[in-house]
Amino acid sequence: MAMGGSGGGPMGEINVTPLVDVMLVLLIIFMVTAPLITTGVEVDLPNARAAVMEVDEAKLILSINREQQVYLGKTLVPYDKLESALLANERLKREKELYLQADENVPYGFVVKVMAIIKRAGIEQLGMVTDPIELDRPVVE
Repeated sequence: MAMGGSGGGPMGEINVTPLVDVMLVLLIIFMVTAPLITTGVEVDLPNARAAVMEVDEAKLILSINREQQVYLGKTLVPYDKLESALLANERLKREKELYLQADENVPYGFVVKVMAIIKRAGIEQLGMVTDPIELDRPVVE
């Protein structure tokens, strides 16, 4: 007895409908989440009226002056050699902690570039050194 094509034998066609459904769902998920993903330097900003933190004199401070010159401690470090200077510093290798102090007239973009170099150098803890805000003085000048 000969059976037709509607028999119980193996099917030679692949049903691609579930695959297309899954791919469309994944596409929608990536389209929604892609704008939310940003890259940058993570900084925990203190409150404006944060308690004054005592900076340990033994901690290493990276300073940026008004002329955008960078000092590691009291040593002037050229901007293009900053990452290698941070990587070569034995104390930073051991402690992985640094304080950043910048003049208020230094452009924000330059400070962010320095912070990115600090992050690339493997510094895990970065403290920001600022002057305390006087309550009777307006914040925006």
